[in-house]
Amino acid sequence: MIILGIGSLGINLPLLVGQLVNFTVLLVVLRLVAYGPLMKMLDERRERIRESLSAAEEMRTKAAESDRQVHDQIEAARREGQALVAQAQEVAARIQADARTQAQADADVLVARARGEIRLERDSALADLRKEFADTTIAAAEKVINSSLDRSQHRRLIDEALAESSFKESV
Repeated sequence: MIILGIGSLGINLPLLVGQLVNFTVLLVVLRLVAYGPLMKMLDERRERIRESLSAAEEMRTKAAESDRQVHDQIEAARREGQALVAQAQEVAARIQADARTQAQADADVLVARARGEIRLERDSALADLRKEFADTTIAAAEKVINSSLDRSQHRRLIDEALAESSFKESV
């Protein structure tokens, strides 16, 4: 009865069975021939995509690490530069202090030398003045007495008088 009912619907049972067998055979053949390689190709592609994503993540991690290292190197170079500048400033200050010290020492030497020269010239001028004073005194005494005096004896007497007087060291 089922068979007659199917026929009344316009379905040809032997043709339907043949088509089902053909479809099953085609499905088996496609599964063996196309589905296996297709799935294998999809699996391989999935694996390549997974590897690419993994490599991309690894590259991103490496890029972040490289960025951190570059930042650290820049920071180290900045600190080193600041240390060099500080050291250069310290050396400049030391050189400046040494130059001031040397200039002060040179000035002190020049002042001491100038004082020594002044003292020598003063002593020389005093000696010349005493000699001239003694000569003038002797000449005046000769004119007063109108006779010749012993110059060496009178010079000795004048030098002694000058040594005893306050004129000696007041100049």
